[in-house]
Amino acid sequence: MRDDLINAIIDLDEDRALLLVREEIINGATPLEIVERCRHGVELVGKRYSEEIYYLSDLIMSEEIFRGIMEILEPCFKDIEQNKGMKIVMGTIEGDIHDLGKNIIISLLRSVGFEVFDLGVDVQPEQFINKIIETGADIVGISVVLTFSINSVRKVIQMMEESGLRDKVTVVIGGYPVDKRVREYTGADYFETEASKAVELMKRLAEEKNISNR
Repeated sequence: MRDDLINAIIDLDEDRALLLVREEIINGATPLEIVERCRHGVELVGKRYSEEIYYLSDLIMSEEIFRGIMEILEPCFKDIEQNKGMKIVMGTIEGDIHDLGKNIIISLLRSVGFEVFDLGVDVQPEQFINKIIETGADIVGISVVLTFSINSVRKVIQMMEESGLRDKVTVVIGGYPVDKRVREYTGADYFETEASKAVELMKRLAEEKNISNR
């Protein structure tokens, strides 16, 4: 099935992609639906880059198009009051500098009322621990794209146990290599690889934590 929006991103046609996003909004498509399709387009650009069809500049261009799309979509999200005050610490684990997926999810989470503290990329385990203590965060989200960095995710969770934080903070991990086996190996509570599903998971966790604190 042809998808003009995905194809515009694959073709690196920024003007057309932004125009199509505006048309999608007018026609009633939800922001999360649009985000998922755009994310898929960026992934396909990444695949062409790995196949040496596209250059690094093309990959960067696709990410810039996505950022422009997010700027259009951000006002479309409505705050959800029950998420107010729910704090999330997020970052890409040490050794890994991929941030597109993380940034997308952070934008979506902030748009629905979460308070998100972004540690950036190449974040050391100690930085996660320090930020959790500093902010009193309820949830920590760890992004990992490079498989050799998975051990560092495990180290974060081990340090949380040593610091007495493990029972107080829910750990969610995400990224291309993440699956059930990675979740079990690292000791994380949940994993998710799709932006819309990750947001729904965070909303459900927030609701559960709010109920338990009443």
